[in-house]
Parts: sequence; C-alpha cells; structure tokens
Amino acid sequence: MSIAVLSVASECAPVVKTGGLADVVGALPAALGAVDVDMRVLLPGYPPVMAALAEAGGGEVVLQEDDLFGGPVRVLDGRVAGILMLVVDAPHLYDRPGSIYLGPDGRDWPDNPERFAALSWIAARIGHEGIPGWKPEVLHCHDWQAGLVPDYLAQRGGGAGTVLTIHNMAFHGPAPADRIDRLRLARARYTAHGFEFWGHLSALKAGLTLVDRLTTVSPTYAGELLTPDFGMGLDGVMRDRRAALSGILNGIDEEAWNPATDPMIAPYDRPAGKAANKAALRREFGLPESKGPLCVVVSRLTGQKGLDLLLEALPALLARGGQLAVLGSGEPALEDALRAAAQHRHVVAHIGYDEGLSHRLIAGGDAILVPSRFEPCGLTQLYGLRYGTIPLVALTGGLADTVINASPAAMAMGVASGVQFHPVSAGALALAIDRLCDLWEDRKAWARMQRNAMAQPVGWQGSARAYAALYRETARTA
Repeated sequence: MSIAVLSVASECAPVVKTGGLADVVGALPAALGAVDVDMRVLLPGYPPVMAALAEAGGGEVVLQEDDLFGGPVRVLDGRVAGILMLVVDAPHLYDRPGSIYLGPDGRDWPDNPERFAALSWIAARIGHEGIPGWKPEVLHCHDWQAGLVPDYLAQRGGGAGTVLTIHNMAFHGPAPADRIDRLRLARARYTAHGFEFWGHLSALKAGLTLVDRLTTVSPTYAGELLTPDFGMGLDGVMRDRRAALSGILNGIDEEAWNPATDPMIAPYDRPAGKAANKAALRREFGLPESKGPLCVVVSRLTGQKGLDLLLEALPALLARGGQLAVLGSGEPALEDALRAAAQHRHVVAHIGYDEGLSHRLIAGGDAILVPSRFEPCGLTQLYGLRYGTIPLVALTGGLADTVINASPAAMAMGVASGVQFHPVSAGALALAIDRLCDLWEDRKAWARMQRNAMAQPVGWQGSARAYAALYRETARTA
C-alpha cells in the first residue's frame, strides 16, 4: 500500500538550486515512487519556481492564509519538471531579487527566520489537515529551513509523523530570542532542552529535539555528529537523540548523470571514452598537454570544502606534471586565491556556477579532488565514480563511505576506486596527491580503478528502500 509523504525543503533541482540539497530533494520523489511512496515536495514560491509553475500550466489553489508573517499566502498544487509540487506563493516573503537566501549585497535576508518559518507553518498545517484529495502520513523535513515543522504541528495537536534529515549541521537557522512571539513559537520551548541555543533560538535545534526520527546523509556522518568535533555545538542533543538517528547514504540521479547518454559531453560507457572529453576540456580552457593527471574541482569555495588546503598542496601536483581546473564560487578570499593560482599555465579557475561545465569537467578530468574538512555525504565524488574520474577525498563523512581507498590490500584485491587521506591537512593532502600521481603512472592499475569506479552503485535504489522503511515506521495521521 502506498504511503503519502510531504518533502519540505528550501530548494529542489532542477527548479531552484544552490547546492547538493536541491539535487537530493529533486531526486527523491522518483526514487521513492519505485518503492511505493507517494511523495510531493513543498517549496517556497521564489521567482524561478513561480515561473516554472506558470510555464507548466499554473497550479490549483489548495490552501490559503490571510496573513502569514506580513502578508497573504496561497498554496498552489502543480507538477513542475515531473515533480508533484506544492508551492507556497507568498510574494512578500519570496518575490525578490538576489539568491534564495541572500540579498543583492551578499548578506542573509534579515527576515530569513520568517521566510522559512512560513514554509514550516504551511507544512504543519498540511500535515495536520491535508489538502483536498491528499493527506500526508509523514512530513520529511530538510535542514533548518524546515526545522520548525514539529513545533507548529504540536501546536495543532499533531498529525503526520515527522522525519528531519540533516544535510549539513553547520547551518542552524538562528534568530534573536525576541522573535519567539512573532514566529508563533511556544515560549515554554525556549530552554536548553528545546530550541534555545546560546541566547538565540535555533530552528535546527527545534527540529532535532522534537521530531520523531532523525536521519543524516551517510552512516559515518551520523556517528561524527555525536562528537564535539562535528556536532557544531549540538553533539549533546544528538547523543540524547541517538536512538532516533540513522544514516542513509545519498544517491545521485543516474539519468541526469550518465556518461553514456549525457548530452553535455561526448558520451562514453568505458574509461577509454574519457579521452575525447579530456581533449575537449583542455581546448576549452587553453590547457597544454602535461605528463600528470588533469584534476578537477566542482565545489562551493568555503573553508568546509578544504580548498585552502588544496592551494597549499598545489605545488605537489604541479611538481608531478599535473593540472588543476576548478569550478565554483563562495568566499571572496578563496575566489581571489584561485584566480591568483590560475596565473600558472597548468591551473584554471572558473568562478561561478555552470551546470554544463560541471559535467564537462567531471567527464574530462582524470581525478576529482574533494579535500573537505567535513562532508555529510558529498555528491561530486559520486559523479566522479559514475564517470570514471578517480576521487581523491578526505577520510570523513560520506566520502569515507563511498570511496574505496587504494591501500595495498585494496589494490591487491582489485577493488580500489579512489584515494583517501587523513588527517585533513595540507601535508596529508600533498602526500595523497603524490600517491594519486604514482597510481596515474601505473596505467594498468589506473584503468582498473576507473573500471571499479564506473561499476560502483551510486544510485538511490538501496537508500530509497531504507527511507520507505523509515517512513512506514513513522507514519501516522491526526
């Protein structure tokens, strides 16, 4: 029997995306449909979302609020990019320039607490009363932007079961304590055991403390969250909720990321087919021939992602005749440092984001570098595996769970698919780059690793079954 689930998120590919969260939210409905889960996605009505909904024929109004944090709200039911969506049409909250989280000045919108509280408020209402013809049995909340759902649902007397997935513990969704009443929250919950966090309220902590079940996006990250090094000040809460926590590894959309059918590259179904894409990538960036591997990075440029460590270790790659091509944007200091590094003839940096270029880089690169200080799951290493682009990754989170290190034992058994390094430091990364270059020079070993990578399961099949089982354990109605 099908189970009804409302996925509550701040972004969803391909309609609106700033990072991997959108890819996961966009891939889940189809993946879960294969295991008898009827999933719809609740999304804020940002301009690109409203435009996509209009292009798809518009949506039917299924719910209204006269005044939600400063203005009227309609919820529209429609299908966008093949996904059944409920869109929160609230122009006073979402119809504005800039990114979905930041204004044109690059700073958080000052009313972000209200903007995403509205998303949570609507989710709770739907979880309690449903919409015409459909009522969810589970509300699947993603990150802090949906963290207030359990609080609002409790105010209504309950309803659907609740699941909160932590995609990145680093973002808490803080707000000043004086907004508690404005956000329609219960003051009794403003305690150390509720949503109080260092004199502020934390939307993420609200969800962690009240939700029925917690998940995160890899088994290793689930364990890391119980420790002070990775718990971001909430490790005590996570230890208290340990019995409710599970790690379910992310997958990727194997249709969108399929080297055999990808329209953005020269398609291939075996490692030898990468050569044409590598040659095209070099032509695109004006890179000369080199004796070492062409390494690529597709990433947000932040301290979390360890790009400063890569810049420190870059001489080790260049000394071995390697090359580096980077696509990303983020912290201005890292953007500037990469532009400076790109003065070298074997280094290129494209500051910004380009979906087509991300595919061309991963298809054309020999290796993909992911030196993250922490990584809940990571998707780029999965894209690399799928495309036979050997991942070099830090030993943390989902990177540890998805890449088989080229240790002597793994090489002897013929199962290695990449290179891992630890500790997460520039020195350890430089040594790992040397190891990568050694493997590159052993053409037989490298080809075997590429074959292993391309054969590794990276889709949603196993994880979809795990989510479906979790939903059935959690499901309920008012």
